[in-house]
Amino acid sequence: MSIDDLCYMSAYEALKRFRNLSLSPVELLDAILKKANSVADTVNPFADCYFEEARENAKKSETLYAQRIADIGPLEGIPLAVKDLCEIAGKRTTAGSLINAQNICEQTSPHVQRLIDAGANVFARTTIPEFAWLFTTQSRMWGVTHNPWKIGISPGGSSGGSAAALSIGATTIATGSDSTGSIRQPASQCGVVGYQPPHGRIPNIGTSSFNAYAKSGPMTRTVEDCALMSNVMSGRDHRDHNSFISPVQIELSDQNLEGIKIAFSMDLGCYEISADVQRESNEALRVLRHAGAKVDEVSVTWASKLIDLALGNQEVLFAAFLNETVKKHGDIVSDYVPQLLETANSYSTGVYHQSILAAGQAWSDHLGPLFQKYDAFITPTTAHTDIPATGWQKDTVDINGKEYTDTETTMTVLWNMYNKCPVLAIPSGRASSGVPTGIQVIGRPYDDQTVFRIAKAFENEKPWLDCAERRPVLAL
Repeated sequence: MSIDDLCYMSAYEALKRFRNLSLSPVELLDAILKKANSVADTVNPFADCYFEEARENAKKSETLYAQRIADIGPLEGIPLAVKDLCEIAGKRTTAGSLINAQNICEQTSPHVQRLIDAGANVFARTTIPEFAWLFTTQSRMWGVTHNPWKIGISPGGSSGGSAAALSIGATTIATGSDSTGSIRQPASQCGVVGYQPPHGRIPNIGTSSFNAYAKSGPMTRTVEDCALMSNVMSGRDHRDHNSFISPVQIELSDQNLEGIKIAFSMDLGCYEISADVQRESNEALRVLRHAGAKVDEVSVTWASKLIDLALGNQEVLFAAFLNETVKKHGDIVSDYVPQLLETANSYSTGVYHQSILAAGQAWSDHLGPLFQKYDAFITPTTAHTDIPATGWQKDTVDINGKEYTDTETTMTVLWNMYNKCPVLAIPSGRASSGVPTGIQVIGRPYDDQTVFRIAKAFENEKPWLDCAERRPVLAL
């Protein structure tokens, strides 16, 4: 078996091979680490690395499988990369900032602990922009992370390192987090799967627990692996007040879309969509119809102001921290951070209250009725693909002869506002530049099962990253 075959092997397949002893966790990890080293200077997806520690853990996993231990963990021996925003006890978490260069954590984030307890082998942290607040992945702390499909193009952000590592085959599974699109946008940019669960499904700790826009979630190459991770990560945790909802075990046995009704909007009435994204999104609709779903395009006339209020909601929450940080540490933060502060300060605090009122009204008038009629809603994940890797928040790209910032191309924040809706981002195709495109499947509140059912049926019809022809070859 080639290095690439090992590096792109799904967790599901690797676990099956571990159990029948046709593959060793050590063999898989060694392939992953070889790939990680080979892309360090080009893609740059990793922050701190724990390669030697991971090798020792892989040997322990190998022994467990050899001894046929009955109660072996559901992810035993699977290489895991963890976003450099999640805590791991005894290791540093920097949030992509030199300010936190000496920040050693005292506890482990609940969702990461569950993955570790299930046997996943943490071998590295993945890069993020400073404070996870940019749709590109760059910082003074970790440098610039590039898209494996095209060096010089962004892998997205803020979970860009996780998405890039998965896409290039430098990890088997990874974690991400999402408050305005930070799992789904990089998943779309890199051609992988990213899941934003309903708020409370996967526990957070600290302030993230009380920011309903903020979620932690799995990032993978297949829908099946995403379900596997989600089932491990979800459920109650006493440290998260909002995690006390019923856990869900996602099943993928029913992949028949007969009777499933899906609403679709290409632009939510306010995004400028590139020709590449339109083409691949329309092809995705054809695939879903072929799989048995009834898909209707719906008119959206109410979203523009709501989307700006949703962004403003998070900017208002971020503003106080940014003001204090730039005041104290302006000499060591990344060059773009003062621009982030300028954006945050441009929103009045009243926007927060307005966003809550508007969200309630729009659900009552529009989205609530839509989900009464349809089982799911689909849109593109991003309106455009080729965002420069070193782009700042206010830099623009040309779409159909008009200039837009990357924030204005990212079609995700509405579903952070409606935070009980599960959202799964999946690849839909590739732009003419070679950079992937994606769609996001949005479900009724807490209906994770239907979202995964639709995504798996789509994946069956249109697989990705499963052969050399559908994998990135580093384009400089």
